[in-house]
Amino acid sequence: MNSIKSVPARVLSRRPGHSLEAEREQFDKTQAISISKAINTQEAPVKEKHARRIILGTHHEKGAFTFWSYAIGLPLPSSSILSWKFCHVLHKVLRDGHPNVLHDCQRHRSNIREIGDLWGHLHDRYGQLVNVYTKLLLTKISFHLKHPQFPAGLEVTDEVLEKTAGTDVNNIFQLTVEMFDYMDCELRLSESVFRQLNTAIAVSQMSSGQCRLAPLIQVIQDCSHLYHYTEVPSNPPSSGLPADTLQGHRDRFHEQFHRYDPGTEDALGPREPGLPGWGPPNFLRASALAEHIKPVVVIPEEAPEDEEPENLIEISTGPPAGEPVVVADLFEQTFGPPNGSLKDDRDMQIETLKREVETLRAELEKIRLEAQRYVSQLKGQVNTLEAELEEQRKQKQKALVDNEQLRHELAQLRAAQREGERNQGLREEAEKKASTIEARYHKLKEKHSELIGTHAELLRKNADTAKQLTVTQQSQEEVARVKEQLAFQMEQVKRESEMKLEEQSDLLEQLRKELEAKAGELVSDPPQAGVGRNAGDRLWALDTLSAEKAALSSAVQQREAELLAAQGLVREKDAALSLEQQRSSQETAELRGQLADKESRERELRQRLLDEQFAVLRGTAAEAERILQDAVAKLDDPLHLRCTSSPDYLVSRAQAALDAMSALEKGHAQYLVSRSDASALVAALTQFSYLAADTIVNGSATSHLAPTDPADRLIDTCRECGARALELMGQLQEQGTVHQAQPGLVRVPLQGVLQLGQELKPKSLDVRQEELGAMVDKEMAATSAAIEDAVRRIEDMMNQARHASSGVKLEVNERILNSCTDLMKAIRLLVTTSTSLQKEIVESGRGAATQQEFYAKNSRWTEGLISASKAVGWGATQLVESADRVVLHTGKYEELIVCSHEIAASTAQLVAASKVKADKHSPHLSRLQECSRTVNEMAASVVASTKSGQEQIEERDTMDFSGLSLIKLKKQEMETQVSACSCSGAEPWAGGRHRS
Repeated sequence: MNSIKSVPARVLSRRPGHSLEAEREQFDKTQAISISKAINTQEAPVKEKHARRIILGTHHEKGAFTFWSYAIGLPLPSSSILSWKFCHVLHKVLRDGHPNVLHDCQRHRSNIREIGDLWGHLHDRYGQLVNVYTKLLLTKISFHLKHPQFPAGLEVTDEVLEKTAGTDVNNIFQLTVEMFDYMDCELRLSESVFRQLNTAIAVSQMSSGQCRLAPLIQVIQDCSHLYHYTEVPSNPPSSGLPADTLQGHRDRFHEQFHRYDPGTEDALGPREPGLPGWGPPNFLRASALAEHIKPVVVIPEEAPEDEEPENLIEISTGPPAGEPVVVADLFEQTFGPPNGSLKDDRDMQIETLKREVETLRAELEKIRLEAQRYVSQLKGQVNTLEAELEEQRKQKQKALVDNEQLRHELAQLRAAQREGERNQGLREEAEKKASTIEARYHKLKEKHSELIGTHAELLRKNADTAKQLTVTQQSQEEVARVKEQLAFQMEQVKRESEMKLEEQSDLLEQLRKELEAKAGELVSDPPQAGVGRNAGDRLWALDTLSAEKAALSSAVQQREAELLAAQGLVREKDAALSLEQQRSSQETAELRGQLADKESRERELRQRLLDEQFAVLRGTAAEAERILQDAVAKLDDPLHLRCTSSPDYLVSRAQAALDAMSALEKGHAQYLVSRSDASALVAALTQFSYLAADTIVNGSATSHLAPTDPADRLIDTCRECGARALELMGQLQEQGTVHQAQPGLVRVPLQGVLQLGQELKPKSLDVRQEELGAMVDKEMAATSAAIEDAVRRIEDMMNQARHASSGVKLEVNERILNSCTDLMKAIRLLVTTSTSLQKEIVESGRGAATQQEFYAKNSRWTEGLISASKAVGWGATQLVESADRVVLHTGKYEELIVCSHEIAASTAQLVAASKVKADKHSPHLSRLQECSRTVNEMAASVVASTKSGQEQIEERDTMDFSGLSLIKLKKQEMETQVSACSCSGAEPWAGGRHRS
């Protein structure tokens, strides 16, 4: 039932206020009325006057803000016809509205996509059309935003088209492909509409057919331009590409041509004016482009519609008093009155008055019925407005509470976001620093290796120089030794020569004296001839000695010359040796200086490497300390009281933290051995801080569900773990206390957390493990029995509903119960398939063991199956009870919706528990997944039928006024008008508060 949302103009004119505010209020109200009248649940086409007002509104405010502000509040998921008409109006607004509408629609792409996806998953005729229509609208928005040269109406000149495509063949190719995709979306919508019309054997002149066909006017207008834009680039002479390259374009164009043939009656529309007989163009003929005629769509002019506001009560009036009533009898006109006498004027007045009385009585009856009808409508509207007002009040209170909660949550989220952004920034900064330090470390390592190589090379050169120096020194010593030997030999030869010379001189002097003596004797004694011969012999000997003396003198001179040459050679050797010694000493000094520089640089680089490694370690420890401080702060955070965790997850986190502790101890030991490499300690420290913080947070969350004493012990152990971890982080940040750090001290509280988590684990079922197999079969059988009982009860309820109700209520009850029956059948099939899959799992996994032993071995899996089976059986029972209360009008429709969701979740739990140990290639598993999808679809069908039935009951629920008298009717009419005026005055304030 349409509610009264418009206030008479005379009432608005009496209200005080600024003219601009009044104009804006009048504009908003006009747009709201037009949108509500254009987009409704009636299966009838959208009226042009309402759509025209909406389009003019976009031009008035230069955008579609007002349109979207009202469109977002429409219950589109509840009615497929409402969504279809919304898409139609949005298509009109996109084509004929202000250019800024595109940008406003771009901001609501997600809303359009969600509506299309929602109705695409439901089996509804209009829903499938809505899915196709939303895809068309999204494609249209994307295309025109990417190519702003094309307006939403797609009407551009050939010059603009050529300028947009440009001269690049790649741009032309891409633009043509996008136009083909655009055309496909348009044609897919038209084909879907005609397919539904043919399937439903609908008549296009009926309101249902016109409702489906109305959007195709915009489709024809779009396709007319797209046909022209895609025909020209597909021609090889016009696009400048070879025919083979455009073969794909031509094939696609021919396919779309046969789908969109403007010359046939069964396509999108009648023959368009100005076109020859239609046939696919021949792109390989050069003259085909000259024969091309741009198609034109002509929409006939529509008769002007009355745009006057509708009256609340229409009272038809009789003919005017001055108009005579023509009452003529053909017999009297021809033959005159009977018996030849004329009627008296009074008789004629009496008859006239009687006829007027009858006319007035009929008009009064008509007015009474019309007033009764309007009174009933007004009362219904008053009730609806009162309910809406009460609902808005409740929503206002709820909104205030939710607003406070959301404001509080928003503040927390912003704080968490800021903290996360800060942590992220610190993490990124630490990563950048680590990467920079690592790069510098690699560079320093390379320099260090280069220095080591240079040092080794210098050491080799030094060794070679020392060796050469040693050889030179040996050569010098050898030369000195040879020199000394030569000097000694020369002295010896000189002494020998002098001795021989002295001996020969002495001998010669002696011989001379003897000769003189002999000569004197001979002079004195001439006869002694023999003595003269002896003197001659002595003279010969003297000559011989003189010759030997000359030979010895020459030998001495030769030896002196050799000695002088040797002395010159020695002097040269001495000069060369002195030069070599000077050069060697200079090179040695230079090499020693370079070696000292290299060693100093190496020490400096090594110290810098150690400092940078410690800086990385200190930054990592500081970040780990912040992470642990945040985790420890969660222990006292009151907002963390709502967070819970399971002991199993706590045990897994504690065990992982203990494993990380071992890696931390190993990395710490390696760092103490070699402080030039802290990579192992940094990696272990990062992992340990995350796992330790996770363990502390999950320990706190687990304590919220644990008994008091274990919870207190767990909290204390987590505090101790956090304190020792923070102490360790503090020691690792100081260079003097790194060697004193003991990571093993954190192991004790972590082990305590692990032990407490194991103690808090839930105990097994209070049954023996050998009884688990029988319990599984028993629960599955009980679930099947519960579902069978549910199906039987639903059939009984359906029979009772057929006897107890009729009309709309019977239709709604049958629809709801039928959907519940389909859901129960789908669940029964799923349970049967799950049982078959479980048997297959047991047979394939038990081996030589028995079935009971397999269930006992896999007790957790078995307990999961039992829990899931119980949940399915309980959900089926609750669904039947809710359906029973809904049929008997003692329950709410929302209970049935909640039960549908609950039973879908229970079956999903059963599916998950069944396929944990199943083979992924098992046929039973694929059938189980198919049954799961069927159950979800049936649950959605139950929800949809419940919502539609609820809406139908609310819309068709009328009031009976047949037993009221005219006085009571007038009295109630006056009361209704008073209530309507009060509600209409309160509604804009409530609507304004709601929009704000």
